[in-house]
Amino acid sequence: MASRFGFQSSTMIVTNTPGADLAVTNLAYCSPSDLHNFAVPGTKLFLALRRHARVSSGDTISASRFIPPEDFNLALLTLELEFVKKGTRNEQIDAVILANQLRKRFAKQVLTSGQKVTFEYHGNNYIFTVTQAAVEGREGSNDAERGMISSDTYIVFEASNSSGIKIVNQREAASSNIFRQKEFNLQSLGIGGLGAEFADIFRRAFASRVFPPHVTSKLGIKHVKGMLLFGPPGTGKTLMARQIGKMLNGREPKIVNGPEVLSKFVGETEKNVRDLFADAENDQRTNGDQSELHVIIFDEIDAICKSRGSTRDGTGVHDSIVNQLLTKIDGVESLNNVLLIGMTNRKDLLDEALLRPGRLEVQVEISLPDENGRLQILQIHTNKMKENSFISPDVNLQELAARTKNYSGAELEGVVKSAVSFALNRQLSLDDLTKPVDEESIKVTMNDFLHALHEIVPAFGASTDDLERCRLNGMVDCGDRHKHIYQRAMLLVEQVKVSKGSPMVTCLLEGPSGSGKTALAATVGIDSDFPYVKIISAETMIGLQESTKCARIVKVFEDAYKSPLSIIILDDIERLLEYVAIGPRFSNIISQTLLVLLKRLPPKGKRLLVLGTTSEVNFLDSVGICDAFSVTYLLPTLKTEDAKKVLEQLNVFAEDDIIAAAEALNDMTIKKLYMLIEMAAQGEQGGDAEAIYSGKEKIKIAHFYDCFQDMVRF
Repeated sequence: MASRFGFQSSTMIVTNTPGADLAVTNLAYCSPSDLHNFAVPGTKLFLALRRHARVSSGDTISASRFIPPEDFNLALLTLELEFVKKGTRNEQIDAVILANQLRKRFAKQVLTSGQKVTFEYHGNNYIFTVTQAAVEGREGSNDAERGMISSDTYIVFEASNSSGIKIVNQREAASSNIFRQKEFNLQSLGIGGLGAEFADIFRRAFASRVFPPHVTSKLGIKHVKGMLLFGPPGTGKTLMARQIGKMLNGREPKIVNGPEVLSKFVGETEKNVRDLFADAENDQRTNGDQSELHVIIFDEIDAICKSRGSTRDGTGVHDSIVNQLLTKIDGVESLNNVLLIGMTNRKDLLDEALLRPGRLEVQVEISLPDENGRLQILQIHTNKMKENSFISPDVNLQELAARTKNYSGAELEGVVKSAVSFALNRQLSLDDLTKPVDEESIKVTMNDFLHALHEIVPAFGASTDDLERCRLNGMVDCGDRHKHIYQRAMLLVEQVKVSKGSPMVTCLLEGPSGSGKTALAATVGIDSDFPYVKIISAETMIGLQESTKCARIVKVFEDAYKSPLSIIILDDIERLLEYVAIGPRFSNIISQTLLVLLKRLPPKGKRLLVLGTTSEVNFLDSVGICDAFSVTYLLPTLKTEDAKKVLEQLNVFAEDDIIAAAEALNDMTIKKLYMLIEMAAQGEQGGDAEAIYSGKEKIKIAHFYDCFQDMVRF
C-alpha cells in the first residue's frame, strides 16, 4: 500500500499485492516505512483482505492501530466453508488436519463474526465465513463476536450440502446444521397452542438428527423415519407439518395428498409411491450418512393406507399401497435419510403395521387447544391488526379465549375473519360501493367478535339450539320432586368435573311420556356450562339402517372423547332401539352398541356425563340397559299441589279458579298440562290467547273443563 499519514492516524491508498500467494494470508501489506505506525510489539499488522473488506484498488481508507485487550483469545470458532470458484467439484476435508493448519497459519490474527477469509488447502482455494467467534469467559457478553486465534482455539467446520465439500473426522462438532434457525418462535411460524406437542415431536424425531452421524452410530440407533399427526379437523395438523418442513435445512418437502397417489392403471399407484422415495435413495447411495434429510408429507394418509383386508373393491390396490409404503420405510433396503409425516383425523382406519416402531412410530395427537392455546392463536391472527392500529382498545383477547371453549384453530381463524367482516361492512354503503373508504376509521371492536361467536359455531361445541328446542316452555317450578332431581343431576355434573375416581357418570331419567325428562336433561346440559353437549335422538335417524345408526351414535361418543368435559343426552332410548311392544321387537345391534359405550371409560384426562331418558323402563331393564346406568331417577306426574304451583306461575286463571283447575290436573304430566292450557287459552270462539297471556283476561273454568274432557282418554 502507498501511504500519506500524520502522527496519530494514517490515510492509505489500496493497491494490489505484489504476488498472488500473499492474497491467501489474510494480511494487509504496507511499505516498511509505514509499519512503525501500526506495529504492536510482538505482533503483525492484521487487516481484512481487500475483497472481503469491500474496498477496491485505488480507494482511500483511514487506518489506525488496534491493540488487543487482555483475555482476547478465541475459545470457540465456527467456520462455514465454500470454494472460491463454485462448480461441480466434490472434495473431502479432514477436519482435524485443517483445524491444525488454520491455527498455525492464522495464529494471533483477529477474526470477527461474519468475516470472510480466503485460504489455500491441498491446492484448492477456499473461503471460510466466521459464523461464531466466542472468547473464553465472554459467552454472555453483548460485545461484538471477535477474538484472536491461539493454539487452544476450538474450531468447528460447517458446509452446506450444495457446496460440494464433505467434512470428515469432525468429532469436535457438538451439533449438525439440520435446522435453519438456532431457535424457534412457534408464534412467528403461525403455530399457537401446540408448544407441548412440538416439544414431544422434537424429542422423538429430531433430537438424534441434531448430533453428527458418528454419535448416533456409536449409540447404535437409527433415526425416526416417520411420525403421525392425528386429531380433530382444523386443529393445525397440516400447518405443523408444513412448518416443520420449512424449519429443516434439507430439501424442499414433498407434499402429497393421499388420493393423488391413486391411479387407474395397474401398478401405477405403487410406482407413484416408489417415485416419492427415488430422490432420497439416490442421495443415500451417493453421500451415505452425509446425505440431506428428505421430508415427505402425506395429507389424509387414511385415504390410501387403510387396514389391509378392510376394503372390498376386488382390486387389492389399497393393500398393495400399504405393502409398498412399508417396504420403502422399513424394508430390507430401508432409508435413513427420510422423514415421513402422515396426517389424519381417522387414526382408527390405518393399518396397524404402519404404526409400529420403525415406521410411523411417533404418534402425536393434535387436540383442541386449551384456553392458553386459544389465546396464542387469537394473538397470531390479530397481530397484524394490532400493529396497524385496526383493533379497538376494548377488545379483550383473554375473555375471548375463555368464551371459545372447544373451538379449533381453524374455527378461531374463522371468528377473526367474521369479526373483521363486521368492521369492514360498517364502512361500506350498498347505495354507493364506489365511495372512497377511510382506512383510519376501520376498527374491529369487541362487539364484532361477540357477533362472530354467534356466527361461527364450533363443531365440537354444545348444541345449544337443539337443547333449547327441547324446553320450548322454559323451566317452571313443578314441585319438590322435580326440584330434587334437578339438584341431584347438577351434583353429578359437579362430580364429573372434580372426581378423580369417576371420569364417566351415567344417569337415567325415567317416567311417563311428557313428564319433562328431556327438558330436564337439556336444562342440566345448558346449566353445566360444559364445552361439549350433544343430544342423540331418534328424530335425526329416521329411515337409517341399524349399522348407520350405530355409526352415528359411536361418532358422538368419539367426538366427546376429544373434549375435556362432555355431556351426551340419549333421548327416548326405546325409540333409538326401535322398540315395539308387540312381540316385543327391538334392535339388538343398537342395544349392544349402547351397552358397550355406556361402560367404556373415556381416555385419560377426559370426563363424560351421559343422561338417558325413557318411558319404558321395564323394557330397558329386561335387556340390561338399566344396569348400565349408575343412577336412575323417576320423574312423576304432577300432583294437585304441583299443578297449583305451575298455574300460579302461568297466571292464566282467576285466583278462585286455580284450586279447582289444579284438582282436575291431578296425576297429569307437565307436557299435557301445557297443551291443555294452550287449548283453553284460545277461548270458546278463538282469538283470546294474546289477551289471556298478557293478563288482561283469564281462562274461563267452564271452557277449561270442556278442553279437559277432550284430552282425557276413556
